[in-house]
Amino acid sequence: MFLKRKKRLKVDLGELEDERETLSSFLQSKLNVDIHSSGNKLLVDSENISSKELKRLVNMFVYHRNLMNKHWVALEDNVVKINKFKRSKKHEKRKGKGTQPSTIKHGW
Repeated sequence: MFLKRKKRLKVDLGELEDERETLSSFLQSKLNVDIHSSGNKLLVDSENISSKELKRLVNMFVYHRNLMNKHWVALEDNVVKINKFKRSKKHEKRKGKGTQPSTIKHGW
């Protein structure tokens, strides 16, 4: 007899470790499967769900938690990763001698 192993899909939380419990409960309510946490990753036991469907649900979670301005979801080698956008560097205002304000006296 062969024992069929459950397919394990991974979700890499990246810098969203604070959202581990809420994401776990969200996925468990949507998928009705067992979810285990291992450090910075969630392991989803599933036979019927594809990695693309898991990515769609994680993306839905990021959207509903209003995190889409700071994070984005990617699928890499059957691992769903939550990545953080890189911030663009703000140019510092240069302090220097600028033009002096006009000292023209108006006649009105």
